[in-house]
Amino acid sequence: MTQSGITRVGIVAKRGLLAAADHLDELGTWLRTRSITVVFETDTAALARAGADAATYSREDLPKEVDLVVVMGGDGTLLSMATRTAQAGRDVPILGVNFGSLGFLTETRIDELYTVLESVLHGTATFDDRAMLAADAYRAREHFDSRIALNDVVFTKAALSRIIELSISVGSGLVTKVKADGLIIASATGSTAYNLAAGGPIIHPRADAIVLTPIAPHTLTNRPIIIPGGEVIEVRPHVQGNLDEIFVTYDGQSGYPLPEGDVVRVRTAEHRLRLVKAPARSYFELLREKLKWGERG
Repeated sequence: MTQSGITRVGIVAKRGLLAAADHLDELGTWLRTRSITVVFETDTAALARAGADAATYSREDLPKEVDLVVVMGGDGTLLSMATRTAQAGRDVPILGVNFGSLGFLTETRIDELYTVLESVLHGTATFDDRAMLAADAYRAREHFDSRIALNDVVFTKAALSRIIELSISVGSGLVTKVKADGLIIASATGSTAYNLAAGGPIIHPRADAIVLTPIAPHTLTNRPIIIPGGEVIEVRPHVQGNLDEIFVTYDGQSGYPLPEGDVVRVRTAEHRLRLVKAPARSYFELLREKLKWGERG
């Protein structure tokens, strides 16, 4: 057994990422020489030549079977595994390895992979604990859906919709009615995703906060609001006719339409995501690299 107690490592690659094939085989061999059991996600096993000899599980089941998940791809792949790890109720750390440009979440480069893995197995790695969002949806006062998201819960209009209207309450009090193209409820981690593109603020991931950002608000005084992470946010859509259809989406991965009378309540989830940190790269270095701060135009 390793000093960290990790004996089984799950490997997940972005679907169809052929560039990862050789790296998957190399990683599988590297782990086996250290007496680590290799577990491939089902689609990832098809990319790896060595996948036929390894145990395989679906993305939903893999977090239940391993002590560490290595994600190869981009932030979207890591988001999908973060949600599934939370839904499995497992405190399994995730190591995100990026291919191409550096990601906000997949911040380990391929040339850093084995150095970072060694530190994880030896129990000397540094982890980021990231808050996640839990959402519960109600229809006719009956609970019908529960989700966990790492980045955001987003309310948007259908393609042909006019401006939509949403009532937003925090705790037991009405905050405002928003008339806009939509609304983003983002975690601190998600503040650098859709929230940033919509003009919302960047929140340091260690801050206990949630940000509410209207998308193209009809009233210019509707500005982003930062609230304490312990609050419950309630969103009620106001739908008038078929052209005003409102959708809710979770981490941009899945969602559904909301008719008049539905309520979605969003709060900080009990489960937190454990991300393996890349060596010697601070959050602000990551921001400078991604956002090109300080560079000449």
